[in-house]
Amino acid sequence: MSRKEFDASRMRRMKRIAGRHGLTILTSEKMKVLGQPGGHALRDDKTFAIVYGDIPKPFSASLDDIETYIEKLKAGEE
Repeated sequence: MSRKEFDASRMRRMKRIAGRHGLTILTSEKMKVLGQPGGHALRDDKTFAIVYGDIPKPFSASLDDIETYIEKLKAGEE
């Protein structure tokens, strides 16, 4: 397995791409602190509104979902 496939590496790469689009990746506190299942969401930096990952419940997007969403933004940029 290469380093770029580790979750921490993927997250750093996605945060850089999201930042270029004015977005921040949020991670559920349950996931970070308690080690319980949790997820991610994307927030718009200007309005602080959640743009992805809050339906059907808060922090419902997986790391793969966030990556897919960001890749679509990146593809639209080219």
